[in-house]
Amino acid sequence: MESKYQYLTFIGLRFNVANCLSILVTALLVFLFTFLLSRKLTVKPGKGQNVLEYLIDFTNGIVKSIMPGDEGKPFYFYIFVLFTFILFANILGLFFQVRVNGFTFTKSPTADPMVTMPLAMITLLMSHYFSVQKFGFKGYLHNFASPVSFLLPVNLIEEFTNFLTLSLRLYGNIYAGEVLIGLLIMVANSMGVVSVVLAAPMTMIWQGFSVFIGAIQAYVFSILSCVYFSRKLEREE
Repeated sequence: MESKYQYLTFIGLRFNVANCLSILVTALLVFLFTFLLSRKLTVKPGKGQNVLEYLIDFTNGIVKSIMPGDEGKPFYFYIFVLFTFILFANILGLFFQVRVNGFTFTKSPTADPMVTMPLAMITLLMSHYFSVQKFGFKGYLHNFASPVSFLLPVNLIEEFTNFLTLSLRLYGNIYAGEVLIGLLIMVANSMGVVSVVLAAPMTMIWQGFSVFIGAIQAYVFSILSCVYFSRKLEREE
């Protein structure tokens, strides 16, 4: 099932309205989620505070599993925000899609490579920044030619493949889930009451499975980000 989108042009750049609105909705949901759960922090936490503390401990644990000690502390907050944003973005389109006159205005933003690629780029640029900060620009460049200089082209190609695999893995999994749900809904709408009865439980089951896949993909993206940070903060001999 092919979706149609509205586009806006600003200073020569073309923007997908659905992507922009979906990202804004996701960011708002993440803000409301963390704000409401952290409004009344107490020594004896309630249910909402327990959920938030568990999520923070979970994302901190992702960092600690890859970068134990003080080295990983600068990345705690980034991984928390990254994991939470991607989780909400992955499941947004499963429960909240707006279509007007055949045009899609909200969906899972991570079902578009134009969203997952900037997310991957942010992670990789951060890894390079912290590498320069730790080793200096000369030491940072030296790592590309280590452990032996003839590996320089391989290491440069690896940087590009890291970007592609990190972004396209997330996009492919979320896009496939949305396409299948769209097909199930289309079949239900086109074949009458009997097909609705048959397709409804299948759609609900697939939505539940897609939530699980969305959480797994948020976890995979976060842990791979930590792996890239860790590798850039290690000096190659």
